[in-house]
Amino acid sequence: QVQLVESGGGLVQAGGSLRLSCAASGIIFSINNRGWYRQAPGKQRELVATISRGGSTNYADSVKGRFTISREIAKNTVFLQMDSLKPEDTAVYYCYIFANGMDYWGKGTLVTVSS
Repeated sequence: QVQLVESGGGLVQAGGSLRLSCAASGIIFSINNRGWYRQAPGKQRELVATISRGGSTNYADSVKGRFTISREIAKNTVFLQMDSLKPEDTAVYYCYIFANGMDYWGKGTLVTVSS
């Protein structure tokens, strides 16, 4: 079983920054993809950013140039650096990995951006 634990969410003013972390634990043979998704109230969950096993990154258009996804392979951890935050970034952010041939999701961390 693989567990994901997110941290780093909170309340920030518009224009501010937050850094989310997601640590994976358990029996992990391989992680192919890691990513962050978010779900705002009343909206569907949407992709924010992903990073592949080879290090290629992909971002939603709405966060390009403001958010940066990175990873620390040795610690099975993925990060999301969020800068120039906007009120529309307010959402629950979920960590995701594709490991051991399966999808795993964290429980989410709330990010609130005040105007």
